[in-house]
Amino acid sequence: MDRVALKLTVLAVAVTIMIIVQGAMPAQAGLSAAACKAERHAGINACKPVLYGMLPSAQCCERVRVTHLECICPIITPKLAALINVNRAVRLVQGCGRRVPRHFKCGSITTP
Repeated sequence: MDRVALKLTVLAVAVTIMIIVQGAMPAQAGLSAAACKAERHAGINACKPVLYGMLPSAQCCERVRVTHLECICPIITPKLAALINVNRAVRLVQGCGRRVPRHFKCGSITTP
């Protein structure tokens, strides 16, 4: 995996963790695979600057609040979870003014 692909993968995981620990919305019955893919893509685009050390923008925080857990948890494999520092992601979420639930499990990630 080249450096750019690795950075984008880590960003996807970071955004995913932000979404998870912010208590994202539960999916409505019948949410399509295409809708979930679109939500993940929108979250990555909105939060891309976080990868480069910037704080989450208002758009990133909003995207994190509206994304459905059912679109995120199934893609969190142990391999993806190993790429991100959960404690850093928790601090980023707190930067969005959100509380972080303790010991929340989603895929292969559990918050501290």
